[in-house]
Amino acid sequence: MFDKLDELLIRYEEVMSELQEPDVTSNPDRFKKLMKEQSDLEPIVAAYKKYKAAKQNIEESLAILDEESDEEMKELAKEELQESKKEVEELESELKILLLPKDPNDEKNVIVEIRAGAGGDEAALFAAEIYRMYAHYAESQHWKVEMISLNENGIGGFKECSFMITGKGAYSRLKYESGVHRVQRVPETESGGRIHTSTITVAIMPEAEEVDVDIDMNDIRFDVFRSSGNGGQSVNTTDSAVRLTHAPSGIVISCQDEKSQLKNKDKAMKLLRAKLYERELEAQHSKEAANRKSQIGTGDRSEKIRTYNFPQGRVTDHRIKLTLHKLDSVLNGDLDELIDSLTAADQAAKLVNMNEE
Repeated sequence: MFDKLDELLIRYEEVMSELQEPDVTSNPDRFKKLMKEQSDLEPIVAAYKKYKAAKQNIEESLAILDEESDEEMKELAKEELQESKKEVEELESELKILLLPKDPNDEKNVIVEIRAGAGGDEAALFAAEIYRMYAHYAESQHWKVEMISLNENGIGGFKECSFMITGKGAYSRLKYESGVHRVQRVPETESGGRIHTSTITVAIMPEAEEVDVDIDMNDIRFDVFRSSGNGGQSVNTTDSAVRLTHAPSGIVISCQDEKSQLKNKDKAMKLLRAKLYERELEAQHSKEAANRKSQIGTGDRSEKIRTYNFPQGRVTDHRIKLTLHKLDSVLNGDLDELIDSLTAADQAAKLVNMNEE
């Protein structure tokens, strides 16, 4: 590990030196690449420098204990020694996590797809609540939310919806949300007061650039039609809605949220790229599954990941067996405790896997 850290420290100094060159800004691509590398290396280098300083403090404290005769100085050295040893342990753990392979999609925006599953109208109502949960969380992170497509059920529920969350690190925070979300409660439509169980599925897809996915435009058919549902007069009286059909994959996407046909077409293409990219990632994950020890899934939509129990006011994440008795605040977008716990569990599993290898 320390050989690797020494190499990274040398590389960081090289990058900083290159950024000081007078002509570096004349090449925007090189400048952007260097700035990205500097940003990635900085937290590792900062932690490693602290680690080296703490190790130096340990050596100096031990020297004082060996050579010093003054009892007061020895006592101070003992305190310094204990503090430095504790700091070294903490920094070693931090450095191991920082050296874990980075997910190349972590800094990307995400496209979220929510679909009502078992439970009819109750599932659709819950899907709308989960959409609002993610929208509130995005707002707390100062991210932007933009609806791509929406299919409502007429009573305030969402049969399905797709939306984009734009913001630095959005995928790194939300990637563990993919899977089946289950709700247990008495539906508003239930007169007998019985608790029902309904489900929805959530898919978190990193936004894919054109370079990430190769799409032949000859494989796509676009149909335009008149938008329906809520909207201004121009939405309902012009052929602004777009239906995209991708022949090789069979994916069909309809977008009618915008008044502009071009904007709807652009949104449909973004969603198509994300879906195709997600398929590629799932195929890679399947190949690696036999070797991966990580217990936290980031792509399996069929996995039941979480239960929202209204009578008991609790949320349980089944992957890490974490139960929080604060359902209302979670549904209002207070997701950090869940996300931090999932991230920590995933990192711990990857560290075990790395040590075994």
